[in-house]
This record gives sequence, C-alpha cells and structure tokens, in this order.
Amino acid sequence: MKATEADILIIPGYTNSGPEHWQSRWETKLSTARRVEQAEWSKPVREDWVQRVVDEVNAASRPVILVAHSLGVPTAIHAIPHFKKPVAGAFFVAPPDVTNPAIRPKHLMTFGPYPRDPLPFPTITIASRNDPFGSYEHADDIANAWGSLLIDAGESGHINAESGHGPWPEGTMVFAQFLSRLKG
Repeated sequence: MKATEADILIIPGYTNSGPEHWQSRWETKLSTARRVEQAEWSKPVREDWVQRVVDEVNAASRPVILVAHSLGVPTAIHAIPHFKKPVAGAFFVAPPDVTNPAIRPKHLMTFGPYPRDPLPFPTITIASRNDPFGSYEHADDIANAWGSLLIDAGESGHINAESGHGPWPEGTMVFAQFLSRLKG
C-alpha cells in the first residue's frame, strides 16, 4: 500500500505532539495524513479521546492507517471495537504503562488496562528500553497479546522530540516498510 492510498490518522498522546515531534513532521510530509484533534490535550478523558478516534476512522474515505504515540496507543486500542470502516494497519510507538500507579499525572491510569485481544489488522509496536512511561517488558507483553510485531528501539527514551526523535529517520524507514506490506 502507498501512503496516498490510505487515510493516515496521527494520534498524539498527552499534551499533543509539538512542531518538532516526529508525528507533526510526518503530518506535514504525508499528503493523506491528518491529526486526530482532542478537545482537551492536558486533561484527557478516555471516553472523549476514544470517541474522537472512532469518529475520524468512521469518517475516512480510504483504508485507515493509525499512527499512535504514547497515550494515543491506548486511545486507539480502546477505539478498535467501535470502528465501522476498514483499518489496514497500525503503527504504535512508546506505549505507556497506564496501569502503573507511579504514572503521572495519575488520571492517565483511566486509559488502562489495555485490552489483550489479538488485533484484527497488522500492527507494529516500537518500544524503548528506557522509556520513563512504560517498560520494554510491558510493551513486549502487550504486543505479544495483540499479535503485534515488536521492534526494540534500544535506549531511545520516550521516542519524542525531547529524546532527540524529531526527524526520526529510522522510524520513517520502518513505517515505509510497514506500509509496503499492507493490503488496501
């Protein structure tokens, strides 16, 4: 599948993805990409965030590719049962452990736990070994439950602009390979 054959939905996490974040860069470079805007970025309400993703997927005119980072991952996962339009695949990056009582702010725990059912479309999950919001072991566990291909990003922090992943060329290459294997 080519990027132009899909609606690419960028699903940022808590506080949104700033202009230097790889998600924002991809949104400007990919002609069919659009951000799922949330009404409240700094006080996320699970039901509201999930409904926004559901609305965007169900309004799509082409097969959908989800590109979720951080809190966008559990948001996307909780939205899946409500999709009425086809999703061709999902690219999950830095899934936080939303069941960890040490997570801050604490209301992010309302996004947990993750459903553990196998996902109905191909997915890749990319996780870092030193992500302050979720352990690699946690990412391995949920990716395994979902049937998602887990990619070890080494010690890459939260895989965001603050951890040096603004342009993130490695992510771009993995995403391009993932797209090339998807069916419309």
